[in-house]
Amino acid sequence: MANTTLTKELLDLENQYWQAIKEKDVDTAMQLSDDECIVTGAQGVGRVSRQQLSDMLKNAPYELHSFELKDAQAVQLRDDVAILAYSVHENLTVDGKPVKLDAADASTWVRRDGGWKCALHTESIAGDPFGRDRRAT
Repeated sequence: MANTTLTKELLDLENQYWQAIKEKDVDTAMQLSDDECIVTGAQGVGRVSRQQLSDMLKNAPYELHSFELKDAQAVQLRDDVAILAYSVHENLTVDGKPVKLDAADASTWVRRDGGWKCALHTESIAGDPFGRDRRAT
């Protein structure tokens, strides 16, 4: 059975996180992040400290103009651990050019000090799972 209260709570936090990225609001992003967060995506896998997160937001090679999160699903693994997965549509500028993309994202949230913190975030750009829709380079 879907936990709509948990889904709404975590989706609200995700929206705050995305808004912080859009506004380059380092303080909010750091408040929502665990002490060290793992991030995965097309660029690979990495551990991101709070300082690295701060530097990444301040020096991002892109500008996020808008985003829309939808089709969210959440599951609570323990009282202090939950996962949220959703689809996202993003409008960005990358290398001076407009980019629109759709992706599937997931975050693992842990409850620390009375609030949820993001400990893991993944993003997978939508498309053919074998990459056949991308040009060979």
